[in-house]
Amino acid sequence: MGRPANHNESASAPTDGSGRRIAVVFARFNDTITEPLRDGALAHLREAGVADIEVIEVPGALELPLACQMAARSGRFDALVALGAVIRGGTDHYEHVCTQTSRGVLDVQLATGMPIGFGLLTCTDLDQARARAGGPAGNKGADAAEAALQMLVVLDRLA
Repeated sequence: MGRPANHNESASAPTDGSGRRIAVVFARFNDTITEPLRDGALAHLREAGVADIEVIEVPGALELPLACQMAARSGRFDALVALGAVIRGGTDHYEHVCTQTSRGVLDVQLATGMPIGFGLLTCTDLDQARARAGGPAGNKGADAAEAALQMLVVLDRLA
């Protein structure tokens, strides 16, 4: 049986993150959106008992994959949370940034085996982004943090 389409991961109790080391990698571009995403992820991780959290800032979404790759290879973290916001404009730049960032972060996960909670908002307009950065649609930063914690549990079971 599947989950409801509007399931909000952060609405339930967080997965135990005690003893875990997590890096939150977030893009500063569209900071009125990405800062609330970051704050939501940090609050969720702290509520989950994660005491060792490092925040890594990058200029924009396209820089997320490289920063995630370097963080994953550093050996300092158990999981990462990647956060950014891309809002559609008048050109096809949006499509390229969304596709390449998503693919880059996926490639890092597959190449390193490190779970990355993916919180890249890809929205048509600013109102959609606000709704997902702590508004009526929840905080997708918190959801991405929870996904990273849940994947650590999955990987522990598979080890």
